[in-house]
Amino acid sequence: MTEETTEGAAAAASARAAQAAPTVMPAPTVMPAPAVMPAPAAGPAQPARPDRFARVPWGAVATYVATAFALAWAVALPLWLMERGSATFTAWYGVIGAAVMFTPAIATLVVVLLMRTPRAERMRLLGMWPLRPAKRVVWAVVAAWLGAPAVVALSIAVAVLCGWVQLDLTGFSAFQATIDAQLSGLDPETRELAAASMPPVGVLVALQLVAIPFGALFNSIFAFGEEVGWRGWLLPALRPLGVWPALVLSGAIWGLWHTPLILLGHNFGLFDWRGVALMTGGCIAWGVLLGWARLRSGSVWPAVVGHGALNASAGVVGVFAAADGPFDPALVLPLGVAGWIAAALVVAALVLGRQFGEAHEPRLAPKRAPVAPPVSA
Repeated sequence: MTEETTEGAAAAASARAAQAAPTVMPAPTVMPAPAVMPAPAAGPAQPARPDRFARVPWGAVATYVATAFALAWAVALPLWLMERGSATFTAWYGVIGAAVMFTPAIATLVVVLLMRTPRAERMRLLGMWPLRPAKRVVWAVVAAWLGAPAVVALSIAVAVLCGWVQLDLTGFSAFQATIDAQLSGLDPETRELAAASMPPVGVLVALQLVAIPFGALFNSIFAFGEEVGWRGWLLPALRPLGVWPALVLSGAIWGLWHTPLILLGHNFGLFDWRGVALMTGGCIAWGVLLGWARLRSGSVWPAVVGHGALNASAGVVGVFAAADGPFDPALVLPLGVAGWIAAALVVAALVLGRQFGEAHEPRLAPKRAPVAPPVSA
């Protein structure tokens, strides 16, 4: 065979072999998986409020209540060992009553310092500091200072309209009878001298009214001992339950805490469960108002001054009452039924004005950022 024939035969054989071999398909191209887009952010995370508990610290609440109640009974115990109505009882009653008012503050120190509840931002949670924004805090204090006597005046109007008390706006006969009773305890010569030097009863009434704003500020010293506990610590501790459960429950606890003095006849002249029930109802009614002032301002100081103003003006109805008219303390006093109705009317106005709720519970001003020192060239 020639060389060309040989090469042709080889080429034909190669062609037949290529046709006989299976065709190798190229591997399919692997498409990249679609990128997983991150979920859209729901906005910046909201930090927890430093003046609020995330949930109710029930252990600390139980410790606070038990401590405040136990201390109140312990401080009031000497009065229970004295003869009621004796000169010693009368002399010590005011002193011991004022001391009892500081037992909630001691209970607050127990839960804040020993139980470390809360662990941080304590002054802010208690509503004591900072006093900023100053405009809001100051005006809230002024409103409580003037508002509490206004609610007391409203309670007197309610009592008059219900026929529970009659007023004597010319002779002030009930007030004059009180003065005469105090003078009767003096010896004749001193009594005659005191009566001769005493200004007219109308002037004394005017002085009583003028003294109320100043008495409110003085009474705020003692009211602080209560309010730093009731509205400063307990109300924020119960706030996770909701605004109304927190206000009502803290007010009821506040009222029951008065039991050692109420059972001695304090406020209502009752010595059994009826006095305790009346005081509890009154403290719920006023506790809603003082608690609202605390939440609405973010500060405890309006509640402190409002409490002081309540104590300073609570006896005004006795100044204007008629000596020969009806006068039942359970009905006519600001912590009695007339006071409940007056407080309910004010609360109803606030509810209609939509003044309750998270949107109306501002914080105190945040901490000021530190100022960086100037950089020298």
